Amino acid sequence: MEMHTHSSPAEPSPAGLGGDSLGARARRLALATRPAFAPASVASVLIGSAWGYRLAGRFSLAPAVLALFATLCVHLAANVLNDVSDDLSGADRGNDARIFPYTGGSRFIQNGVMTAHEMTVWGVILLGVAAALGLALLELSGPGVLVFGLIGVALGLAYSLPRIRLAARGLGEATIAVAFGVLPVTGAAWLQSGRLDAGSFLISVPVGLWVAAILLMNEVPDREADARAGKATLAVRLGLKGTRRLYLGLHGGACAGMILAAVLGFIPWWAGLAAVLLLPEAWRAARAIAEPPGRATLVGGIRTTLRVHTLGSALLLVSVLLAAFLR
Repeated sequence: MEMHTHSSPAEPSPAGLGGDSLGARARRLALATRPAFAPASVASVLIGSAWGYRLAGRFSLAPAVLALFATLCVHLAANVLNDVSDDLSGADRGNDARIFPYTGGSRFIQNGVMTAHEMTVWGVILLGVAAALGLALLELSGPGVLVFGLIGVALGLAYSLPRIRLAARGLGEATIAVAFGVLPVTGAAWLQSGRLDAGSFLISVPVGLWVAAILLMNEVPDREADARAGKATLAVRLGLKGTRRLYLGLHGGACAGMILAAVLGFIPWWAGLAAVLLLPEAWRAARAIAEPPGRATLVGGIRTTLRVHTLGSALLLVSVLLAAFLR
């Protein structure tokens, strides 16, 4: 297996991210959240808000904006706290096969940019901001917001919280699919319309499965380090062949969800057909999950998986908006 050393110039370092100025501190805090993965939760809220607009026939800007930033803060907090958990377990410290910036964590703790304590405090602050935004939503939309908010925070924490660590129990993909797919889509739709319907759940399924596929692909280069640290992710449990089958199954399920949504009239018929065009991309990405896994191939697989999520989410958002405007 090709190895990745700690000297990679692409990784964060105290020399590159040091300084006590406000700008330097803000930059450190922003990059510590791994913002490249933020679009996953943002897309879910946008899709849910669009579906809620279709149901209600009107759009409320304030709840949508508050939900967007609250969900984003929970997502970023989960990223930061997961870095702390993976450092404590040794999963990131012993990961020489990582592919930065996609796998192996932010490297902020391991490379001395921030301490584990500083990262923990930052994660808690982000959760506090999310809670404050949730209180504003509570004032605007009523107590139902608490259900979505509490479930989201609980899943985000349980993903990596010591003694629970759902990611280490093979439940990471399911957790992420719900926390950053099903929950924000249905929650954002409810904020706009006050309704939970079959349509909002169905359109959330492809989003959740695409997000789960990102996590599963990212676990592949980390699987040996995770196994040594006792983090039994699905990539560790299933092996490469099983992981590849599951990866393809996630994309197949997402495509089937889009087709079913089109058949039931929730989105235009052409959106279901267009989703099929994403499958060849997923198939090419799945070829990266091979023995032995090559670094360059894995980088391509990870980037393609991210691209499928972006294209699929954009397709779903546009199709829902068009269905709302043309009804």
